[in-house]
Amino acid sequence: MTVLDVRDLSVRFRMRGGREIAAVTEASFRLGPGECLALVGESGCGKSVLASALLGLLPGNARTEGSALLGDLDLLAADERTLARTVRGRRVGLVPQSPAAHLTPVRTVRSQLEETVRELTGVRGRVLRTAAEAAAERAAFPAGHLDRYPHQLSGGLAQRAATALALVGDAPLLLADEPTTGLDRDLVDRTVDELRRHADAGRALLMITHDLAAAQRIADRVAVMYAGRIVEVADATAFFGAPGPRHPYARGLLDALPERAFTPIPGMPPELGDLPEGCAFAARCPRAAAGCRAVPDLADGVACHHPHPAAEEASRA
Repeated sequence: MTVLDVRDLSVRFRMRGGREIAAVTEASFRLGPGECLALVGESGCGKSVLASALLGLLPGNARTEGSALLGDLDLLAADERTLARTVRGRRVGLVPQSPAAHLTPVRTVRSQLEETVRELTGVRGRVLRTAAEAAAERAAFPAGHLDRYPHQLSGGLAQRAATALALVGDAPLLLADEPTTGLDRDLVDRTVDELRRHADAGRALLMITHDLAAAQRIADRVAVMYAGRIVEVADATAFFGAPGPRHPYARGLLDALPERAFTPIPGMPPELGDLPEGCAFAARCPRAAAGCRAVPDLADGVACHHPHPAAEEASRA
């Protein structure tokens, strides 16, 4: 059974003068019930654009191709009425990357939680207040701040408020876009553990993050994005352990961590509006060769002409 089936999803932004920016190119992955997929990569690689495409939240100059099936509904083809009335919040919950922009500035956190609980669960009357406070507790949002307005919250508190709102209703699919931004390590762990419980209850979770420690704690599988393309999809245990990532870029992400080699990837990612021919990582890659002038397909979970060995190959070496 599949909750979300994304096939060849591409997003292009048409700029002034007719120039196009390829923000996402032919992204494909599946998410099943009870599963967490962590989508990781450097800032600007297209992760958040992909999430916005799934919810119909792209600007007017965006053009999408491919499909994203949520059950029998193609999210990319759905009209705004369908998305607003039956998808957002009900079938797909969202922890936004910029929570302050998604919170209503003239209403307290409590009133927004109570309204969301009422709309999504049907709770009314005296128990509504208790239900809203329970929703806040799930996201470690302090009860003493419930009667504050969004502008009175720190970035971390706004993040927790947005997480609390997203968890209400227990949507079959949860999109968490950088859900640990602004949180200290203890709160990061508590937040991702709550998100993991959401998945463990038989729902699906797509977590977009640059926090690899959080991804390691929560994910069943990892998808790595670079320059708008998914370049590797791997089992999380093998990715973070042995034999490790197969794509040189994914391996470089782990090697850059302070608790590992603490060695940064040389160079800078290419501009999405000016991508090179062939493999976009070739200019930064220690394994690049002449064959990298062609764009590699995502075959056997990795889009690379010269990947590191898979587990079975490493065991034979």
